[in-house]
Amino acid sequence: MRLTSKGRYAVMAMADLAAHQGGEKAVPLQDIALRQAISLSYLEQLFARLRKSGLVEGVRGPGGGYRLARSAAGIFTAEIIAAVDETIAVVRCQPKAKLGCTGKSERCIAHDLWEAMGEHIHDFLAQVSLQDVVERKIQGRSAGLRAAGA
Repeated sequence: MRLTSKGRYAVMAMADLAAHQGGEKAVPLQDIALRQAISLSYLEQLFARLRKSGLVEGVRGPGGGYRLARSAAGIFTAEIIAAVDETIAVVRCQPKAKLGCTGKSERCIAHDLWEAMGEHIHDFLAQVSLQDVVERKIQGRSAGLRAAGA
């Protein structure tokens, strides 16, 4: 599976927004760009898609910027990734495509394995809220390393 910078940056920016908005306060994209080391023009493109998907709201004027359209607990990482047109697929072929993974008419021998793994990844991301990310409540190896001080 390959998750491009588009999906990673969208999740990072949304987590930053959730961590810094404080109530109804809007967060300028320039602030997110500086904190997360992401190009401002790239963030503008991502946030246009996030706004179109109903995940963020734009606020104009002095003190303007963006804020979450819903609570951080109600926004899930799979939604964010999908909003920026990122896919979470580990197979090369498209569903119902005439050509399989091998470029021929059949699927590769390990197709079912890769397809199941992709479904597990999607299910995991669909259960991790933005609030979980901000509060570092993700269970797994990296959480264990943080606890051990690594």
